[in-house]
Amino acid sequence: MSYLGGKHRVWYDACTGKQVRYAVVIAKRLRKLGHDVTLTTREHPDTLPLADYLKEKFKVIGKYDPASLFTRLHAGAQRMLEMSKLFQDDVPDLAIAHQSVELCRAAFGLNVPIILTADTPYADAVNRLTIPLADTLVVSDAIPQRFFRNFGVKEIVQFKGVDEVAWIRGFVPSEKFDYKKPLIVLRQMETRAAYALDKTDLTETLARKLASIGTVLLLPRYDFRQRKGLLVMRGFVDSLNLAAYADLIINMGGTMAREAALLGTPSIVVSTFTGSHVNEYVARKGFPLFIVDSTKVMSYAKKYVGRKWDVKEKLDELENPVDVIAKVVQKKFSGVAKN
Repeated sequence: MSYLGGKHRVWYDACTGKQVRYAVVIAKRLRKLGHDVTLTTREHPDTLPLADYLKEKFKVIGKYDPASLFTRLHAGAQRMLEMSKLFQDDVPDLAIAHQSVELCRAAFGLNVPIILTADTPYADAVNRLTIPLADTLVVSDAIPQRFFRNFGVKEIVQFKGVDEVAWIRGFVPSEKFDYKKPLIVLRQMETRAAYALDKTDLTETLARKLASIGTVLLLPRYDFRQRKGLLVMRGFVDSLNLAAYADLIINMGGTMAREAALLGTPSIVVSTFTGSHVNEYVARKGFPLFIVDSTKVMSYAKKYVGRKWDVKEKLDELENPVDVIAKVVQKKFSGVAKN
């Protein structure tokens, strides 16, 4: 059977909340093009609640277990085995992921072409385990191509924007919150990520200082105990609606800060990691994202808390990566014979 016309099987594996959002918008676009999309994820504090909220069905394969190097390796190997069994009798035509290690290894082993997105140059372990296996890398033009070339990637397609545009474009806030304003939201650093194991988590220290200028809502990763003087989110909250409502967003990585800045909410990224080209790109484009040393957080917070930016025109100027991914998918299917 030929790939020209007809339905093709596409697989996307989402390992984090961000990747769940990416998976949903990509799946919707590819389904409109007539393709059959299978979504998988793993047990993780950020994945299953968001998938339910977005009303998208994911097959749950394995779990996130970062307790030790052994548990990471074992959980990853187990996921890969379960993936191979899932597709044993029905191998997909194409695999897409935002650097899912298990998808890349399973798809490579099954001779399935891989489209990969990536935006964390400092995540060395994940980059080494995924980028060399990709057939096509779709990435922001904020990141120099030479970085990816070092990993031996076959093809690089760049877009003029950042990943978060994919789900921010067209977003309209649908929830209201009753937190006392000004509301300052702190997203805890992903302390168990391989790239953060040698970093100091300053979230709680900063939260206590910021409590002097507003209501502080802490979004922890794993430790949901209450802290005196702080609000601690213990259940699921949709970060996009929260970012639109908040008066200031602060985090150590970037995803939620970029989301907020693209919505016009001032965001501060504590410069914990080097090489965050996409954060610098968003700031350079005029969105309210500020990358500062931890010693300057308070001065920036006092200056920008409660301000809102009209960024609609700036957002419209950015390219949606889903448009680019869809074109790459169609190109790969065009005129290629299938056994």
